[in-house]
Amino acid sequence: MAYALITGASKGIGLAIAEELARRKFDLLLVARSKALLQEVSQRLAATHGVKTDFLAADLAETGAAQRVVDWCQTKNYAIQFLINNAGYGLSGPFEKHSLAEHTDMMRVNMTTLVELTYLFLPQLRQLSKAYILNIGSSAAYQAIPGLSLYSASKVFVLQFSRGLRLELKRSSVSVTCVCPGATDTAFVDRAQIGEKGRKAAERVNMTPTEVARQAVEATLAGKAEVVTGVLNKLGKLMAWLLPKGIVETAAGSIYE
Repeated sequence: MAYALITGASKGIGLAIAEELARRKFDLLLVARSKALLQEVSQRLAATHGVKTDFLAADLAETGAAQRVVDWCQTKNYAIQFLINNAGYGLSGPFEKHSLAEHTDMMRVNMTTLVELTYLFLPQLRQLSKAYILNIGSSAAYQAIPGLSLYSASKVFVLQFSRGLRLELKRSSVSVTCVCPGATDTAFVDRAQIGEKGRKAAERVNMTPTEVARQAVEATLAGKAEVVTGVLNKLGKLMAWLLPKGIVETAAGSIYE
């Protein structure tokens, strides 16, 4: 039996995707940093939905983390049908506020490990009659955002990589989908150290992780290329395309001043 592997699966959107897939009777492999949380989630989903689950505690900012995940799957003889690159986070404020190490760790999680996991699992995915890659981007990918400049740039990378890879694989059995959520009721604002103004702005448009996960899984299984979750986020994407970049980016950046 093939598994769905989810990074960042202990909280937020990743946890909600795990719950959505378990409800659909996918067997699950859960990856995140917290062993205690992963163990609790793994046991609960297995008991509630009658699916097979296992977990690996790993810090995806560490060099070699992707290879460790692949080696673990190979040791356990786990075949992957559904790769969900969900793990990611942001750092808010002026670029120089954070150390270079903090920035590069974020880039490794948001981009490098995502690419490595995709590269390392792709040969296996190609062997299946149908396989899926779901990359979690962000509505921040559609414009630069002062105060979240490197985070938004990292999500541009995820979006463009997903678009290109999908076309490369269009004659294969592997479907690639990029889902771009907007503000979601997760711990993102805490880890990103979002200020009060940004938190209040997010609260007005927050979606639940459950709804984001439902849309993400449905879009992926339907073979869609790209989905922005939520009506307001879709409108924001349209405005980012229609309006002058300077206006859009100044307005976006004002939230994080």
